[in-house]
Amino acid sequence: MITTSSADGVLKSYYLDAVAEQLNKTANPLLAAIEQTTSDVRGKDVVKAAVVGVHGGVGAGTEDGSLPAVGDGSYAKLTATLKNLYGRIEISDKAIRASSADDGAFVDLLNTEMEQLIRSSSFNFGRMLFGDGSGKLGTVSAVSGTTYTLDSAKNFAVGMIVDLFDADGTSVGAGRTVMGVDYANKKIVLSGASISAAANAVVYVQGSKGLEITGLGAIFSDSTTLYGLTRADHPWLNPVEVAVGGAITEAAVQKAIDLVEESAGSRVNFIVCSWGVRRALYKVLSAYRRIDTVELAGGAKAITFNGIPVVADRFCPSGTMYLLNTDDFRLHQLCDWQWLEGENGRILAQVPGKPVYTATLVKYAELLCSRPCGQAVLTGITEE
Repeated sequence: MITTSSADGVLKSYYLDAVAEQLNKTANPLLAAIEQTTSDVRGKDVVKAAVVGVHGGVGAGTEDGSLPAVGDGSYAKLTATLKNLYGRIEISDKAIRASSADDGAFVDLLNTEMEQLIRSSSFNFGRMLFGDGSGKLGTVSAVSGTTYTLDSAKNFAVGMIVDLFDADGTSVGAGRTVMGVDYANKKIVLSGASISAAANAVVYVQGSKGLEITGLGAIFSDSTTLYGLTRADHPWLNPVEVAVGGAITEAAVQKAIDLVEESAGSRVNFIVCSWGVRRALYKVLSAYRRIDTVELAGGAKAITFNGIPVVADRFCPSGTMYLLNTDDFRLHQLCDWQWLEGENGRILAQVPGKPVYTATLVKYAELLCSRPCGQAVLTGITEE
């Protein structure tokens, strides 16, 4: 007979490893290419020593002269706070009791819940990789009833729960569910009464404002600081930027690759762009030669540019192509995905006042790039 106790055992022994594997390796090709490690974690923070430039203790000299001096400016300390990442499932007491005498029915119930958890988590964590850590999904430009027009709707999906804040950071709507998304016209429909004060408001994932991982949006931003350091005092924190301002060409992509290698000694091994940019590149490459493909970690397939995989991602900004050296990135974590356990070691816990049980996956992690100057971005590309 299935009970909450036996369900706990199944979640621990069977589902945890399977879910962690899918979230880490198959949820997003870029995430699968980045090493995940527990190194450099100090309490609640990640503290990493980054090598800056070359060692100063090298030089030529006379037979009996002084040896080269060793400089003390070859390292910099990067600091970031581990972010709290959560994923929850809910199962009603009625559903558990209804399937208690049928193991197959209960497995189907858990499979459905876990599939939804993986789908939702993959969507949100994939989005975070391209975000700036703020949790921002979009900015409202107009309101008509419960329909909200935004600058972009690509970060939204039906079922998401969001918060709205005005320009001053004051909440104007919390816990609203996304009921519909019109990607073509950049509109969403939210639950609840119309929020007339939402014009020019910023929409965030529920409870996540300023609490997400430091994604590419932060690394390639014009922010004054990154990882606790001032960019003006540490120019190596600034990636290479090449403004295309029109149709993409092989020469433009190669120029960015060359600039990265020339200025930072880095080698691009992963390219990620928007769907429209990939179509534009495909058009250029297919005009006079065969398109080569490669299989990536996690099973995804990608076209290549001079042997470098090119992956399209829905969350990459329009008209943008990132050229990355994934060896410079690490997802630092306190531990891999784990179930949040109560004092009695139980995973499934009753929601107070409701005939519902909930289980929560948790991971404390932060994304760091130890050599931002070894990355590049092409902007202003005309999409196909």
